[in-house]
Amino acid sequence: MVSLREVQDMMKNLYFDRDQKRGQLGTYNWLKDEFEELGEALSENDEKALEAEFADVIAWLASLANLKNIDLGKAFLAKYNHFCPKCKSSPCVCAPK
Repeated sequence: MVSLREVQDMMKNLYFDRDQKRGQLGTYNWLKDEFEELGEALSENDEKALEAEFADVIAWLASLANLKNIDLGKAFLAKYNHFCPKCKSSPCVCAPK
């Protein structure tokens, strides 16, 4: 298993220079493209493609967080530390939208 910190560090080591050159907006646009590809894989119910697209979404999210100097693990726990951020319950008891 890999932690969010390890994911961010890996992406920083692999791609930070390229990500900086592409910029925040360019990296965000790549992330959007990967979400669209994830949607396509969901609609096709292709397990292998789903795994690859989930990995791509995490990778591009980590790259964008690195550009903004945001620690994803800390940000996640600050908002979702075992409770729903809206109703403060676990499990969530918010009314479905």
